[in-house]
Amino acid sequence: MKILLFGLNGSFSHTNLAIRCLRRELEQSGFEVLLEEQTLRDRTAHVLERLYSHRADVYGFSCYIWNLEQMLTLSRALHELLPTAKIVLGGPEVSYATERFDGMDWIDAIVCGEGEKAMAELCTRLQNGEPHARIMEESPFAPLENTGILYRNGEETGGILYYESSRGCPYSCAYCLSSATHGVRMKSVEQTLADMRAFEKLEGNCKIIKFVDRTFNADVRRANAIWRGLLEEQYHKHYHFEVCATLLNEESFEILSKFPKGKIQLEFGLQSTNPKTLAASSRHINATQVIEAVRRIHDFGNIHVHLDLIAGLPYEDYESFANSFDQAYGSCDLLQLGFLKLLFGTELRNKKEEYGYVCLPCPPYTVLQSNWITYEQMQRLSHIAEVLERFLESGRFSHALWYLTPLMKSPFRFWEGLTEFLEKTDERPLQRISQPDVFRYFLQYASERVEGVDRGTLCRMLSTDFSQHENKNPPAFLRG
Repeated sequence: MKILLFGLNGSFSHTNLAIRCLRRELEQSGFEVLLEEQTLRDRTAHVLERLYSHRADVYGFSCYIWNLEQMLTLSRALHELLPTAKIVLGGPEVSYATERFDGMDWIDAIVCGEGEKAMAELCTRLQNGEPHARIMEESPFAPLENTGILYRNGEETGGILYYESSRGCPYSCAYCLSSATHGVRMKSVEQTLADMRAFEKLEGNCKIIKFVDRTFNADVRRANAIWRGLLEEQYHKHYHFEVCATLLNEESFEILSKFPKGKIQLEFGLQSTNPKTLAASSRHINATQVIEAVRRIHDFGNIHVHLDLIAGLPYEDYESFANSFDQAYGSCDLLQLGFLKLLFGTELRNKKEEYGYVCLPCPPYTVLQSNWITYEQMQRLSHIAEVLERFLESGRFSHALWYLTPLMKSPFRFWEGLTEFLEKTDERPLQRISQPDVFRYFLQYASERVEGVDRGTLCRMLSTDFSQHENKNPPAFLRG
């Protein structure tokens, strides 16, 4: 029996780890397994043609909030083209509130939770002609496979490869699906480092190994040992970790300070500095300690530091969010402004009515308003997020922002004001404004609205940014 596992990724640089987890278990059970990966940018007709060409007996679709609608469209069309093929959905987006799919009779089975054992059992039943449940669930405490990596030479992969050194999370944040299960299972230090050496032997253009562990340093001694091992010269890749700032100890800081510049990236979740918001979100952290730890690492100068905020959390109104932004700004390389999504299976989804949440009715279920923040205010924040992406996250204004940041009385009001200025100055959507115009608008706004700015210095900084990132001579208004 031929099984095809399908991942629909956000971009070509991404790969799907889940279908590789399933492949190993299915192959060990004796099945022929094929992988197919496409991206959201690929035409639906092209993707469907690729799936159809394999003529598989079972098709497994890996579903997330960013691809569910496309997966449902593709799976339904494939069922009509190949009515004898079995259609199986799995992944976090279909693991909860499965009654949503009751009327979709083209779906033969839904695998909930960790799918390795459940998918293998389902396919065995299908091959033997035995009856099976439409909803297949697996214990969340299945053993974490402890050998090797899941990527193979010869597979088409993007620049980012994913790796799981632990499964589960010690925390129960009210907005996160990790709160639906409890317990953490970890690979040993020795096995993790052996797996990193296996990545070194892979052919291809892999640039970053991204650890998908929800809290990499849940066991700080283990995390420190792995980081210390990765300091060795035999490890040449770049590594990305999601970590808890308050679990870092002095040994962690000492090790992290020694990494060559750019070898590792760290991502921290702050989400808010409002104590009431953090408590209602089951985030039992000290926001001040988080910011201090993040700033300390950022000041090392050798590690790219990413810090997350989430708009729309309970008890966080517009002014409270502005305060969270101001406290966090400048402590990291990238301050990510995200928006709360009411995922099925989370505590906040269950409190939707109590908190007055209005969200998109379809994935990604982004919150539009709540008891504390209006729709207009959430839209204003979304516009600010677009400006942050163009100016801050892109890294194209790094010199200018290095100069301006100490002069900002309120970083949030700076970006809020720039957003309003751009909207009044140019009616085009931000993504359609040319880079020279963007630089011109930024110069005009910052030199007029930020107290203490020296226009000549700002011009020099912007001129350096333009030369470095646009690969052309700066326009005349930056040279004068």
